[in-house]
Amino acid sequence: MTSVAEKVKAGDVRTVARLIRDIDDGMPGVKKTLKELYPYTGRAHVIGITGSPGVGKSTLVDQMINHLRKKGKTVGTLAIDPTSPFSGGAILGDRVRMQRHAMDQGVYIRSMATRGHFGGLTHSTRSAIDVLDAMGKDYIIVETVGVGQDEVDVVKAAHTTIIVLVPGMGDDIQAIKAGILEIGDIFVINKSEREGTDKTLSDIRAMIEMDPDKYAKGKWKPPILKTEAVFDKGVSEFLEEIDKHWEYLKESCDGKALRKTRKKVRDELAELIKNRFIKDILNNLIKSKEFDKAVDSILNGTIDPYTACDNVMLPILGTRKK
Repeated sequence: MTSVAEKVKAGDVRTVARLIRDIDDGMPGVKKTLKELYPYTGRAHVIGITGSPGVGKSTLVDQMINHLRKKGKTVGTLAIDPTSPFSGGAILGDRVRMQRHAMDQGVYIRSMATRGHFGGLTHSTRSAIDVLDAMGKDYIIVETVGVGQDEVDVVKAAHTTIIVLVPGMGDDIQAIKAGILEIGDIFVINKSEREGTDKTLSDIRAMIEMDPDKYAKGKWKPPILKTEAVFDKGVSEFLEEIDKHWEYLKESCDGKALRKTRKKVRDELAELIKNRFIKDILNNLIKSKEFDKAVDSILNGTIDPYTACDNVMLPILGTRKK
């Protein structure tokens, strides 16, 4: 095992920070370290926090960290932030809200930029989770960028997915739309002191009851909780439900490693292949002479872009036009 992997296992914060930075930048050599660390992953409880902008995700995560640390648990947090249009890095709004934990050795907080990656996460989030897992963190919290209902990628990376809503923002309607109901293991109505909380709660409950087969006896039925994160109200009860879901998952997997379930492995492998395909094949393709010829042909009007795409791709895919 390399010295980098050894230092990560030993919990060296600087080494972890450099490694995650190198993963995010796609530096050569990180894959070897990730291969060495993988056997030491699968122990942490990965929690995904998602929801629209302004619902208080960062404040809720900050309070979660505070409660978990009081219990003696170590926490790693990946705050997925929007990308700066100038530097290409993360706009550090989320991490600013968690500054009180900055000097705590039991807490590691990292902001990561989406860099144009859709789905609420970054292309390197899974690898960063592995690093924090191998580092020995008990809990890993992944807060998505908060761009809307298309940020459902978090369910593939997390064991427990939290949907955070607030009353008065139309979230009762938003929750009906595709994706958000299916991925929620726990629903949290934050800023519950606002008017309309009970209506939001009843709307979510009604949607859950619309699919009774999905939540048959013995299956997990998402609880709906009220919190006022800024005042630390309801957070301890929220964490209790997270632990209950963790116990449910362990029982349903017959004690097997949750990270090694077939669905998790399939999703992880598919994501790695997709990223490798885009990085290697696409980058090499757009640098090829065939690609430049196709561009010239489109500009000259001798071919349309759809046919040009077929002409470039079919030889690579090993197929022929029918």
